[in-house]
Amino acid sequence: MIAVTGATGHLGRLVVDELLARGVDPGTLAALARSPDKAADAAGRGVQVRRADYTERDTLDAALRGVTTLLLVSSDALGERVAHHRNVIEAAAGAGVERIAYTSILHADTSRMQLAAEHLETERMIRASGMPFVILRNGWYLENYTENLGPALEHRVLLHSAEGGLVSGATRADFAAAAAVVLTSDDLVNEVFELGGEPPFTLAELAREVSRRAGFEVEPRDLPEEAYAAVLIDAGVPEPVARMLADSDRGIARGELFTDSGDLRRLIGRAPTTMAEAVRGAVSP
Repeated sequence: MIAVTGATGHLGRLVVDELLARGVDPGTLAALARSPDKAADAAGRGVQVRRADYTERDTLDAALRGVTTLLLVSSDALGERVAHHRNVIEAAAGAGVERIAYTSILHADTSRMQLAAEHLETERMIRASGMPFVILRNGWYLENYTENLGPALEHRVLLHSAEGGLVSGATRADFAAAAAVVLTSDDLVNEVFELGGEPPFTLAELAREVSRRAGFEVEPRDLPEEAYAAVLIDAGVPEPVARMLADSDRGIARGELFTDSGDLRRLIGRAPTTMAEAVRGAVSP
């Protein structure tokens, strides 16, 4: 049985869809969710829906019974991820899970981004568990940009702190497709994939593409990290999130969200969605 955690989230839901599209018997697929009622669509297709809360170990023990292959979709609780993931990993090992896949971040073992630390510690816990594993080091979601273009379009300025760093962005659907391939390929064991879209782009190139689609110029404006964080905070972004976003842009400037591995293309068997294609779908002239 295959199980997917966070199955009602943006990525987990897409992974469940991809698995079903690949012909996985819904009766052998478990969608794990903190609020099972939000997975009614999966249940309606015959998928087993099980309650699983990263903070409640007993729910994890029950949810993982009979599971052979598990996708641990990383928690979105900044600063609490390690504890959440430890609960899942320990429950999986105790339940006899035969292979665990985890959605990490590009270059987790070398990145200096704040986000990387919790991912790297999770990777270490998975290795220490003794379970066979696959690490999916996902790059930046293109939706991180396309779903948040409102202020840039309103003010005609795309603020960032990434200098000329390259982003190997891909859509959630592309990363979900890669996860589905891994979950249904039993021969992929103890491997690490550096996953990113192609071609890579700079934030200035993103602004030019947005300008082209919008029909007016959106100026890319590079700010120092502290200044960018301050702007985000003034705009109502919670301070921890604002500082994480500014820090991540500095990671982009250092090349930490760029990869030319080609792993994503090889796994999904096609070219990933490009930044230009994603912008075209998000911006109407």
